[in-house]
Amino acid sequence: MKENFGFRLWFYFRVGWTTYFGLLFAGINTATVTYFLAIDKIPFLEFIFPTFFHYVAILASMIIPALVLIGWSHYRRTAAYGSEAEVALESNPYMYKLPLGWHKEALFPTLLKMTEFMIKSNNQEKLDDKSIEEIKELQKKIDFLVKGGSLKKITSKELSKK
Repeated sequence: MKENFGFRLWFYFRVGWTTYFGLLFAGINTATVTYFLAIDKIPFLEFIFPTFFHYVAILASMIIPALVLIGWSHYRRTAAYGSEAEVALESNPYMYKLPLGWHKEALFPTLLKMTEFMIKSNNQEKLDDKSIEEIKELQKKIDFLVKGGSLKKITSKELSKK
């Protein structure tokens, strides 16, 4: 994490800028420019929108539902999101690595032990004490996860208490 700290800050900055500040700033800027450069100068539109507040309220009541519908369509009704997800998966090197967390600490070690057991079972071999102890440790981790625990900061001492 320490070697990626600068990039993490850069990522958080970009998300904050584009998702929150940029969106808010663009909305305020668009409303201000369109009202004071167009609507304020046209008498017919000035009758419909007597003040800037009226303009923003009417515009928001139409634009927000429209943008929600467009966003919903993007995710649910068009191929756009699927294509974006495909590109993200293809270009993400972490999709080909085992993720940290419960995958690496409990799930995949359990799968590995299961395949080891299947091979030994097929060869009519018995599990040795070390393998049995490793399986019991994995069972404790999985049980801890099932009960809502987190393996992020847990020690083997805490796990044995649970």
